[in-house]
Amino acid sequence: MGSTEADLIAAARHGDEAAFEKLVAAHQRRLHAYCYRMLGSVHDADDALQETLLAAWRGLGTFEGRSELRTWLYRIATHACLRLTASRRRRVLSPEHGPPRSDVYDLGEPVTEPVWLEPYPEAGPADDSTSPEARYQKRESVELAFMAALQHLPASQRAVLILREVLQFSAAEVAQMLDRSVPSVNSSLQRARKAMAEHHADHHAATSQRDELRALGEEGQRQLVAAFVQAWERADVPAMVALLAEDARFGMPPLPAWFRGRTDVVRFMAERMWATPWRLVPMTANGQLAFACYQGDTAHQGDTAHQGDTGPGRFRLSAVNVVTLRAGRIAELTGFLDPAIHRQFGLDPEAPEDPEAQKPTSLPNRDEVSRRLGSLLVEAHAEAGRSTR
Repeated sequence: MGSTEADLIAAARHGDEAAFEKLVAAHQRRLHAYCYRMLGSVHDADDALQETLLAAWRGLGTFEGRSELRTWLYRIATHACLRLTASRRRRVLSPEHGPPRSDVYDLGEPVTEPVWLEPYPEAGPADDSTSPEARYQKRESVELAFMAALQHLPASQRAVLILREVLQFSAAEVAQMLDRSVPSVNSSLQRARKAMAEHHADHHAATSQRDELRALGEEGQRQLVAAFVQAWERADVPAMVALLAEDARFGMPPLPAWFRGRTDVVRFMAERMWATPWRLVPMTANGQLAFACYQGDTAHQGDTAHQGDTGPGRFRLSAVNVVTLRAGRIAELTGFLDPAIHRQFGLDPEAPEDPEAQKPTSLPNRDEVSRRLGSLLVEAHAEAGRSTR
């Protein structure tokens, strides 16, 4: 323990709140990310972090320095998270909430209970002391697929897996945190690893987004982002079909509806989403590509009821769309519609005026959409068949 830390602890024990704030400042972001991994919710992570810091302030007199301050804080945070998980439902993504739908006009009523896995506003806590490889691993540990799999573990196994494999605590340190033996911790870790592997296999989980982004490279990522923005903003069915994997999925929590397969996903986009104009702003969430999606006021420019319109009005934030890639194509889109989640990202509620923005193309009627989409998918299947010969 360095003298500066010892001095801050001594001052904090005597009621110096500023000293306490300095003492925990270096740990707060990482503690928050840990609580998010445990709970699957930024809001719940806020509650757990607040409880952790309050307990640390009140209990600082009992900290004897026999372990590192970091270890002591994570012990408090772990027990705060375990208490919260005991009283709250498991967080899920759309495919785990119910079956897919094919009727693009039946999206169901919003499920407002706290059941949805939430996106994380940062790729992972910054840590200049670690290598680039370690920072990549931190990002991977908040990816949506990893987070969804974590929520299936019993809370104690979840804690062991995160503390051991993500945060790199020793088995002895984790045993101390959980008031368990080292063999018990090691046994929990093995069970957690096995359960995670089985979950990924059963759910055909996409490859690591860290690896996907690395494979694309910076230029490849820029090209993919530009192509996606252009396809969405122009309501370009062929361009979107070219970007999506054949088994792509699209969920929109808190709406229960989600669509599986390129056909249904693109039909939903063409017939429902693109009935209004959009502007997209690239961003990141959970270490993945993401977009802030702003929806225009007016009906689509091609709608005959609006032929006289000079352009869309204001664009209001409608969704944070997190993209999951597989082999360079979009395997999953998760559009988070809850305004409370949007506020966590600090996004502007309206898109800035952009007089040079590309106006969307006219939206074809429903029958034309079906014909175009069907033709495109037949061509894609034929091309896939030729490439396997």
